[in-house]
Amino acid sequence: MRLKLDENLGRQVVQLLRRRGHDVQTLPEEHLCAAADEVVIQTCRTERRCLVTLDLDFGNPLLFAPRDYAGIVVLRLSRKPSPVDLLETVETLISALSREDPGGKLWIVQKGRIRVYQDPRAD
Repeated sequence: MRLKLDENLGRQVVQLLRRRGHDVQTLPEEHLCAAADEVVIQTCRTERRCLVTLDLDFGNPLLFAPRDYAGIVVLRLSRKPSPVDLLETVETLISALSREDPGGKLWIVQKGRIRVYQDPRAD
């Protein structure tokens, strides 16, 4: 899976996804830290990469219609997450990616649970 990781995810997450065979690029690697959300999502669209982020703004399908992208994944953590919480949530994502493509969908991923939004008007 071609993924673009937002700047709010650490090196451990990048390494874990790459070890599991995913093609991962990050915003810091591309010098896009602090870029506007519109720039981030347009970069993902141009590169045909699924965005993986902790930024809840991307979880609003009225702002970012999932049907227009290769997928949007928002990781939802508890209020005071530990590094283990993040890694367990990423494991939930990895498991889902082995079964399904998030293209055209919004996934809200929590540890052990994924909520999927797909626009009924999507092709």
